[in-house]
Amino acid sequence: MSLKLSILDQSAAASGRGQDATIRQTLALAQQAEAWGYHRFWVSEHHSHPSIVGSAPEVLMAAIAARTQRIRLGSAGVMLPHYSALKVAEQFRVLDALAPGRIDLGVGRAPGSDGRTAQLLNPDRNASERFPQQVMELQAWVNGQNLPANHPGHNVYAYPQSDTAPAVWMLGSSDYGAQLAGHLGLPYAFAYFITDGQGAGEALQIYRDTFRPSASLQKPAATVCVWALAADTDEEALRLFESRARWKMDRNLGRIGPLLPPEEAARDYGPAEQFALDRLRDSALIGSAATLGHKLRQLAARLQVEELVVITWTHDPAAQMRSYELLAQEFALAANC
Repeated sequence: MSLKLSILDQSAAASGRGQDATIRQTLALAQQAEAWGYHRFWVSEHHSHPSIVGSAPEVLMAAIAARTQRIRLGSAGVMLPHYSALKVAEQFRVLDALAPGRIDLGVGRAPGSDGRTAQLLNPDRNASERFPQQVMELQAWVNGQNLPANHPGHNVYAYPQSDTAPAVWMLGSSDYGAQLAGHLGLPYAFAYFITDGQGAGEALQIYRDTFRPSASLQKPAATVCVWALAADTDEEALRLFESRARWKMDRNLGRIGPLLPPEEAARDYGPAEQFALDRLRDSALIGSAATLGHKLRQLAARLQVEELVVITWTHDPAAQMRSYELLAQEFALAANC
């Protein structure tokens, strides 16, 4: 079976480019992704984050829905403890009316921000403890089901109703999300790019072992979200990777900011930093289309998934576009639409 590829674009800020231009670049990328044959296009939610300026996935998805016809659109994800499950269900029912049968509602428990910002979004410090209950409520509301008679939401519905409904996905980077997804019979996306792959196999196995069929999903369905970069040559991919590598090195020291150009990102490192940088380069999913294609196929086979969601950060938007174009060609995505 051919491997499906999808995209998660986080609207990563770049030095020298306005943040509004970054959001518009996400729209342009979504349109190209559809033309290239990608299966899904997901956007993320972060708050008060100097590097990631995509803060309202539901708004961005509406704009993308108006500019596309086929590709599935989704959130990766909505950080549900910040919000009312009913309001989220209403937003995504509206999105489903705009793009019937194309909407993925990925939800997560993490704040997508620092603690102070999370409290400003929702003053309830214990909101995340209700996450499983919120997900069950969300499932009912997006699918037009009535909640039990003893629930405050009984006889309350999320409109507009239609013949289609958003597909609720569970996102996670630990065993917690895997167990909850399995218990509720939801599709599951593991954030491989957050853990650098650690725990991926274990989480996916837990999900498959604990999966219980639901009304919307009869067997386990899982994907992993990976950071990857393709270029015309292995050497060019390594050069472009300098921006991401420098960002990760700086983040580990508590310095978070926009992506730097490769030439500015490269610098002389001390012995300890150079060792860490070498490890980053050695494990990175980067290279020419053929090199990266081989790495991605190996990863998918090892984790037993039929779809990968690819995240690519570059300082130059043209390099990001080229990376996704090369992968689309390598995997013959347009031919498999």
